[in-house]
Amino acid sequence: MLYPSLCQFLFLSAPAIAAAALGSHQIPLQQPSTEGSSQLSKIPSLGFGTSGLGSGTPALGFGTWNLDKTNVSEAVSASLHAGYRHLDCATAYGNQKEVGKGIAHGLKSLNLKRSDIWVTSKLWNDHHDPSLVEEAISQTLHDLGIAYLDLWLMHWPVGNAPDTGNTQLDYLPAWHAMEKVHKSGRVRNIGLSNFSPAQLKDIIDHSDTKPSVHQFEVHPYLPQSKWIKYQQELGISVTAYSPFANTNPTYTPSKDDPPFLLTNLDMLAVAAKSGCTTAQVALAWGMSRGYSVIPKASHINHIKENFGALECHLEKEDLKRVDDISKKHLKRFNNPSKGYGIKLFDGLEDA
Repeated sequence: MLYPSLCQFLFLSAPAIAAAALGSHQIPLQQPSTEGSSQLSKIPSLGFGTSGLGSGTPALGFGTWNLDKTNVSEAVSASLHAGYRHLDCATAYGNQKEVGKGIAHGLKSLNLKRSDIWVTSKLWNDHHDPSLVEEAISQTLHDLGIAYLDLWLMHWPVGNAPDTGNTQLDYLPAWHAMEKVHKSGRVRNIGLSNFSPAQLKDIIDHSDTKPSVHQFEVHPYLPQSKWIKYQQELGISVTAYSPFANTNPTYTPSKDDPPFLLTNLDMLAVAAKSGCTTAQVALAWGMSRGYSVIPKASHINHIKENFGALECHLEKEDLKRVDDISKKHLKRFNNPSKGYGIKLFDGLEDA
């Protein structure tokens, strides 16, 4: 396993565990190679969206949240060399210019076209005013150095004026403005992130365009099975962020936290049985449930390891064992309700 063994983890602090799991070493820009090109057909695609990739976005993507600006360009380029063809970005991450440099380097060195990759970004809360949505998409495309997005998500169902800290539920006017951008061709698909069932229904009932995708937190500690199935029945695809749960160093530890997911004893047992790492088990479990997963990493070994989840085969009993983890530990780690002063995720698990 590329991740430390259970014994090693027992002697690491929480920040050290997170650093070991996510990687923190810088990666040199790789030399031109055709290694990544040969792996394009290996990535299963989900049946939504309009993309040069055919049936839709690759089920395994590369996340860019929390990637350090000093290393993000190299990490993005390295992910393309490793075989990833799905990149998840956002204005709020503050690194889209660096992501764009990584995209440009990766495409050029691999002799790939823009249409060979899927790029997602997100509208931030301070640009929900319909008069600002056009500015937001223009800036995003400029920063990323591309002519269009495959998918543009509304990051949260809340908005605030750029010069104020006042946050309120605010999504329908912004969504209607996103619909206009969608019709312009600069965004191939539009979708949502972090919405509740009632908010999703409101969007569908009062709009011409149904969301193509809904991105939210999903992992073995927060499986959200009914919520996922409901959207899939509506024809809305799901993307899971934080597939490694509390391994993300952004999430402040609390007394009631379960063990770090990648050191969970059930995960370790499934990993040992299947010959995979616990990270690969988490990703393979997610993809087996019919949605895309977007792990992030900054170390080349972890980038490659995560991509290896495509080769991780889990038996029915393995999947069942991972399913059952939430019976012992049910935990949502990303919930800024207090900070926004608004109740989010109403009606969902561990809201």
